[in-house]
Amino acid sequence: MYDVAIIGAGVVGSAIARELSRYKVNACVIERDEDVCCGTSKANSAIVHAGFDATPGTLKAQLNVRGNEMMDQLSKDLDFPFKRNGSLVVCTKDQDPSLLEELLEKGKKNGVPDLKIIDREELLKMEPNLADDVVKALYAPTGAIVCPFHLTIALAENAADNGVEFFLNTEVKEIKKADGHYVLTTEGETIEAKTVVNAAGVYADRFNNMVSDKKLEIIARRGQYMLLDKDAGAHVSHTVFQLPGKMGKGVLVTPTVHGNLLVGPTAEDIENKEGVNTTMEGLDSLAATSSLSVKNVPLRQVITSFAGLRAHEAGGDFVIGEAEDAKGFFNAAGIESPGLSSAPAIGEMVAAQVAASLGLEKDPSFNGTRKGILNPAGLSMEERNELIRSNPAYGQIICRCESVSEGEILDAIHRTLGARSLDGVKRRTRAGMGRCQSGFCSPKVMEILEREVPMSMFDVTKNGHDSKIVFGYNKKI
Repeated sequence: MYDVAIIGAGVVGSAIARELSRYKVNACVIERDEDVCCGTSKANSAIVHAGFDATPGTLKAQLNVRGNEMMDQLSKDLDFPFKRNGSLVVCTKDQDPSLLEELLEKGKKNGVPDLKIIDREELLKMEPNLADDVVKALYAPTGAIVCPFHLTIALAENAADNGVEFFLNTEVKEIKKADGHYVLTTEGETIEAKTVVNAAGVYADRFNNMVSDKKLEIIARRGQYMLLDKDAGAHVSHTVFQLPGKMGKGVLVTPTVHGNLLVGPTAEDIENKEGVNTTMEGLDSLAATSSLSVKNVPLRQVITSFAGLRAHEAGGDFVIGEAEDAKGFFNAAGIESPGLSSAPAIGEMVAAQVAASLGLEKDPSFNGTRKGILNPAGLSMEERNELIRSNPAYGQIICRCESVSEGEILDAIHRTLGARSLDGVKRRTRAGMGRCQSGFCSPKVMEILEREVPMSMFDVTKNGHDSKIVFGYNKKI
């Protein structure tokens, strides 16, 4: 019997798990995919929002600002890429500048520091490539960018190192109330827990509605993106937003912490909660819409496109806390933007609620730090040479586009919650994220997985489930 079972190993579920691991608790995380960070958490804008957009008094407003405040220390403690590059919400000559004033006032009420509206002359000193029609912008210096993969993985690893058990490749099919606890039925086994935390993304309504008469409705809102090569990464230095609309914060143009340029997202409500395909219409719209805020975006340097799903709850706000008619069942549902920014604060809030419900005590042995995968690019030449002398695997480059060594891939495989697929290696090391998009390095990464896990080459997948890559020998087929 677990004290707590968390459904979902995205950034929110992992943040809750990590915060709960501060207590003396028997907790587990149940994830249907083969790795953490496989849903919404892997396909988003990678933005830490300042917090000026959410309606004052909402959970989105409260948790966005708190999550933003937590990121600096969290990135140091858990060793993941994070940068405060600042954000701009631009207004063109055809738009109402009073909308910027409204955002400014919202931000002040939400407690966002140092907001100000700046004119075109000052703007062009900050961002020379802004569109010619841009006349003003709201500047938020606390806006930031982060690696969502590394953030989620860091939270999950630290939770696991502090005793939280992870069940991957395990899909919850049914939840039933029992005598003072819950029974979660999966394909392989039954898991019993005194409390359940529902952090299941676009499927959070399904699990809530199994145990509560207060129904939730989660709408899958698809966002499509284009990722540009690192040669385009300096086209802007801040995150450039357009004035938000009813479907979201609009199309942004932003650098990433790894030096690329990101354009997106679209906003389309769809019925298919697995609909992460891109469309020609969606990507074409990004090209047209992004030019309204940033000119000459070098779209010929797009190296990949992708789509993610935001879990939009019909009520419009995060749904967090214990269900009124299901004692011990805690929701962390409807976590759309600014969900990534808010995740550390959501973890803090839900863990405190669960701990109070169960009467948990703090664990003095909790270790809140974690060291990420060593990136030799951050070393001096002398340090790098010494590293290669002590471990020659760091001198063997596997991914030429991103200069990823075999040593980094070995670390990704053998560390806590280690990679077991090509995408698992990619998210941890960036092997396959460059210009060729795994065209050259994937066979070698597959060989390393086969040797080190160990596993059969026929069982190596792109991202788990049925995504096997090798199906037979060519001379036999």
